[in-house]
Amino acid sequence: MLELKNITYEVEDNHDNKEILKDVSVTIDDHFVAITGPNGGGKSTLAKMIAGIIKPTSGQILLDGEDITDMNITERANKGISFAFQQPVHFKGLTVKDMITIAAGKDMSVTDICSILSEVGLCARDYIDREINSSLSGGELKRIEIAMIAARGTKMSIFDEPEAGIDLWSFNSLIKVFEKMRDEINGTILIISHQERILNIADKIIVIADGQLKQVGTREEVLPTLLDKAETCQTLVDKM
Repeated sequence: MLELKNITYEVEDNHDNKEILKDVSVTIDDHFVAITGPNGGGKSTLAKMIAGIIKPTSGQILLDGEDITDMNITERANKGISFAFQQPVHFKGLTVKDMITIAAGKDMSVTDICSILSEVGLCARDYIDREINSSLSGGELKRIEIAMIAARGTKMSIFDEPEAGIDLWSFNSLIKVFEKMRDEINGTILIISHQERILNIADKIIVIADGQLKQVGTREEVLPTLLDKAETCQTLVDKM
């Protein structure tokens, strides 16, 4: 269980302090949680703060009751928090097999690695010895990154807008991967996303806008409200 207590994050903007997050308090204890909201509202900042990439100006972060507020990304990874970036990192000279083995933190058989690759929709024999470089598409890289997180088996797996920069076919494949992870993986999956199809498979939806917590609830409680607002905005645009 992850608890955020009165989280505030400020940055200096033209010699003034600008609040990116404003007194955010929420508990994340469901299996599959989505954070959504308008661009620039603070979603990715919140995800990076949970992962330990940035630290709050004030407030407290607890993981299973332990205060991890001052822990860095490595320390939090050791506690069981994984983070997948919007744009997966390329690792020249390292193969898919190398990266999954490193992520798992132990020796893995070819059979085990092939099984994990199959779970994310990749044909193992085509990818296990591939170097992680620009020859791989965005969709392929993201699925490999998901495979790495699955191999690590963390308490909390964070994905920052996994749909960004990939084509429709790859997105449809990712949805199937996340549906499978939702049903099978232990721990919590936390996804930052605007996509209705991702929100529609979440157990809980957290809405962040203007740096503030606007709504928290099940998809049945939150999604209709979001869709109504989207339709209203589109109607206003059509009338302009």
